[in-house]
Amino acid sequence: MTIRVLIADDQALIRAGFRVLIDSAPDLEVVAEAATGRAAVELARTARADVVVMDIRMPDMDGLEATREICADEDLAGVKVLVVTTFEIDEYVIEALRAGASGFVGKGVEPAELLSAIRTVALGDSLLSARATRGLITTFLAQPTGPRVTTPAQLAVLTEREREVVVLVALGLSNDDIAERLGVSPLTAKTHVNRAMTKLCARDRAQLVVAAYQSGLVSAQNAPLPPTG
Repeated sequence: MTIRVLIADDQALIRAGFRVLIDSAPDLEVVAEAATGRAAVELARTARADVVVMDIRMPDMDGLEATREICADEDLAGVKVLVVTTFEIDEYVIEALRAGASGFVGKGVEPAELLSAIRTVALGDSLLSARATRGLITTFLAQPTGPRVTTPAQLAVLTEREREVVVLVALGLSNDDIAERLGVSPLTAKTHVNRAMTKLCARDRAQLVVAAYQSGLVSAQNAPLPPTG
């Protein structure tokens, strides 16, 4: 299956470079380009893209607002947003997650890492590392804006195993890591993750992480860092 990609960046040279790289992968295809946030939203609705590679600083409408509009559109429920920007600061990452982005990487990533990131978000996974997740969520909790998305009472819909899995997701573990930790198959681990996302109305793993911290299921102050590597 070919992953259809929309590139949104106001710099033509960046778009051209991304297009050459993405089209070089046999399982990826660039289906449209946008130079503004507003054009990105419109093309997301017409180009049938699976993933939008979104810059933040663009004219007309910035990438964060464009991400918010795409992720709020029920007709675009299957579209994932990967924010790729020069400005790797916590505030942007937090706002991107709040807006509904599935991932956030800097433009300094290696070409292979960008292709991997596109594939990751297309599958509905978050590509935030364990340590990056902890740092971002700590900042998120320290600077709250808006209402809580998930409350402790809402966790009652989860089974004990699903709650356990959500904790491990919030610590940055992959499905394979979770499977190894719990002694189950990766498919079973993924099933638990997907059920938890459905029950908590989380669009993807990134939102599941945020929900875990917002509800108090995991505390940024006492959650142990998982091993890296």
